[in-house]
Amino acid sequence: MISSFDQLNRAVILSERSESKDPEGAQHAPTVRASLPHTCLTLLAVLALLFPHLTLAQKPAPTGQVSGQAVYSLTQQLLDVAPKRFNASPGHLAAESFIKQHFKPEAAKGNFETDEFTANTPLGLQTMRNFIVRYPGKKDGVIVLATHYETNFPLRNIAFVGANDGACTTALLIEIGAYFRAHPPQGYSVWLVFDDGEEAVRAWTDSDSLYGTRHLAAKWYADGTLKRIKALIVADMIGDKDLNIDQDDQSTPWLEDLLLVAAKNTGHAANIFQHSIQGLGDDHIPFKKRGVPVLDIIDLDYGPQTSAAPDGYHHTAQDTIDKISPQSLQISADLFMEMIRLINQR
Repeated sequence: MISSFDQLNRAVILSERSESKDPEGAQHAPTVRASLPHTCLTLLAVLALLFPHLTLAQKPAPTGQVSGQAVYSLTQQLLDVAPKRFNASPGHLAAESFIKQHFKPEAAKGNFETDEFTANTPLGLQTMRNFIVRYPGKKDGVIVLATHYETNFPLRNIAFVGANDGACTTALLIEIGAYFRAHPPQGYSVWLVFDDGEEAVRAWTDSDSLYGTRHLAAKWYADGTLKRIKALIVADMIGDKDLNIDQDDQSTPWLEDLLLVAAKNTGHAANIFQHSIQGLGDDHIPFKKRGVPVLDIIDLDYGPQTSAAPDGYHHTAQDTIDKISPQSLQISADLFMEMIRLINQR
């Protein structure tokens, strides 16, 4: 259970949230988007009057452990070598090599795993690969951070590079790995998962999507690994210049509460939960179905929605590196690192 202090922080954050316009979000899978209600009464002021001895201030959480600028630069490097990363393409193999190159130290220690499997897709059998990087901790349990790295297969014939949708999240996890290489986890182990086949091969359905995480969730259920996972957090579309992380009704409530605290602690409360989304299909779902606490950190509202582009830049040739920013990647990096710290404190 989240502490009463964290519940209070959640209430304060929600009370301080300003109203914002609510354009329809880009569709990652069938979703419903809604604005969160604005609380007119500032709870913090009331509490200060009733309980003058009570302080809600916390020591600011450390930020900048992972550099947003470094994540941005690494995103550009990935796009340079693998702009198109749809399955079985040369760019897909280049992206895999890019990931493996950055984890040679972990591979040398036996902490890098290639999880190869055959997926039954609407276009026949396809070979896919997940990559798992392990940073052993001192507590019994695992925090998993996951992202897909491939690009959308149906968009293989257009100039779709997925700067926000797959590339920057891959770069973020690589940089988080570099941090834990130099600063081994003192709490739970941290595992990074670069999963394949998140995107549909033909059109998004329960059976034509999430190939990598469906495979991995089943595999880890069979071998007992899922019982060790304290939380699984997905990074998806977190580089948008106008970043605001959605509140996702498919995520575990206590992890969403903890994200509110993380945002408050890092000074990024204005960058989360201006919108809520319902029924989101993403890489957390296969693990949620098997009882793992999950959190999807995602901003679906990506670019202006028009009649020609109802989902903004999402799944278009406009999803390029100029649409993301080091500042937004810094916010996302801070939130991920603070979530790890807070989960270890529970």
